[in-house]
Amino acid sequence: MCRIFGFRSVINSQVHTSLVQADNALEQQSLRHPDGWGVSYYVNGAPHVVKSDRTALDDSIFKRVSGVVSSQTVIAHIRNATLGKVNILNTHPFQFGSWTFAHNGNIKNFEKFRDEIVSNIAPGLKRFILGTTDSETFFYFILTRLQEKIELDEKDCPIETLSYVVRNAVEELISIIGEYSKIDDAGETETYLTFILTNGQSMVAHHGGKNLFYSTYKNHCGDRDSCPSFSDECENPTKTGKINHLIFASEPLSGDNIWLPMKLGQIIGVDGRMKITINER
Repeated sequence: MCRIFGFRSVINSQVHTSLVQADNALEQQSLRHPDGWGVSYYVNGAPHVVKSDRTALDDSIFKRVSGVVSSQTVIAHIRNATLGKVNILNTHPFQFGSWTFAHNGNIKNFEKFRDEIVSNIAPGLKRFILGTTDSETFFYFILTRLQEKIELDEKDCPIETLSYVVRNAVEELISIIGEYSKIDDAGETETYLTFILTNGQSMVAHHGGKNLFYSTYKNHCGDRDSCPSFSDECENPTKTGKINHLIFASEPLSGDNIWLPMKLGQIIGVDGRMKITINER
């Protein structure tokens, strides 16, 4: 399967350590997930998406991109292909407007269900499906439900709305394809619906069988004496629900961050207010 990474912060931050420098950074994880990589980072509210079908560890562009990215919102993905050829069109993150999406998972017997899933995608969206993966199709399936609640070009998407849409989209998909796996290592052909979705302001993650971890604070922040946004929540669990950063990763990354495992079926996210919301299935 794949590995995914999501970052949302109140300040522009570099993610070079998480992508390259950490002992188990995404670059190192690409040894086991060699079928391409992608990074989406937001500048002035607009996503910049850079992708390659090469292995991240062997790709100098991956190092170059990770070294220059400084953003409040980042999604990264390294691919181990289960469905769809290894090419740019099938490489995550997928993008529509300001929305980007990275999936660690699989839809079992996708070819059997493809037509029914696509029939439930809005005509104005389905024409933008360019690749052959279940992941891209799933992305537009979610966006179809989201545009029933908000205009997709709206920057302010309340996290309550986004969590509600994600929950209902997942449940509707399950009604078509069957349940996702309850354990991480049930086999590569089983269904897993673990993903991260963002529009640059709101970011949400869903644990759909493949493990996902999150972090909202550190043991010690090295910038605590110079950062204008430093607060108690940077080094401790939040008491108010407000946080300064939220990170998702398929594997806990080395460093000072405190990592917690998401529970099966959990949806965790924030919007521009940076108040964390946790939704249980």
